[in-house]
Amino acid sequence: MFSVTVRDHVMVAHSFHGEVFGPAQRLHGATFVVDATFRRAELDADNIVVDIGRATQELGAVLAELNYRNLDEVPEFAGVNTSTEFLARVVADRLAGRVHAGALGEAARGLDGIVVSLHESHVAWASYERAV
Repeated sequence: MFSVTVRDHVMVAHSFHGEVFGPAQRLHGATFVVDATFRRAELDADNIVVDIGRATQELGAVLAELNYRNLDEVPEFAGVNTSTEFLARVVADRLAGRVHAGALGEAARGLDGIVVSLHESHVAWASYERAV
């Protein structure tokens, strides 16, 4: 399996519901380093996994929808604990939607999967992997 990873970051505010979250139940900020890995079994006709420039651009566009937002105020996240794991899935699903829409080029439709990792710090991160 071949893979290409691009990286960006996003800054959000949010709070959590449930005692398991301790002080994070209060409104707090988070800055995540975000890695998006695109995978495919065989390289495309240009011998690449995906156009790195387009992948970087589309990751940035997906993150721009979340950047500098209080996720508690985003209607689609109402009542949801926007955990690192949850947000990794949101980003992966939105990237997959952009692949299907052709935003990463026609050859990107041959991708097999996407893995998105959100790094909370240098010692903790969460990932979500999905098929394209």
